[in-house]
Amino acid sequence: MNLTINSRIPSETSCIMEVEGEVDVYTSPQLKQEIVDRADAGTRHLIINLAKVEYLDSTGLGVLIGGLKRLREVEGNMALVGPGMRILRIFEITGLDKIFDIYETEEQAAAKEGISL
Repeated sequence: MNLTINSRIPSETSCIMEVEGEVDVYTSPQLKQEIVDRADAGTRHLIINLAKVEYLDSTGLGVLIGGLKRLREVEGNMALVGPGMRILRIFEITGLDKIFDIYETEEQAAAKEGISL
């Protein structure tokens, strides 16, 4: 399965990524590179929409954790949006639902992060 990432940039310091497909050991480097590129370009507030992610493994979780850490080091944040029940359950089982800000909609995440859509 392929991974598709579409990014929208509502402001200089914010980005919304729509991720579709499977985030696993094979596709995680693509997501990691996209997050690194955005952070290097000055993004401080990143919203990742997981609504169309069908599968997420430990490698994918590691990429998300690394991205969150990188953004928090520069006074930024990462919010996750719309994970399906199976994906949300992974965050709950691992306790990562306490680490990540998880929202149902992009609008909720943007409002909390101070991003104008």
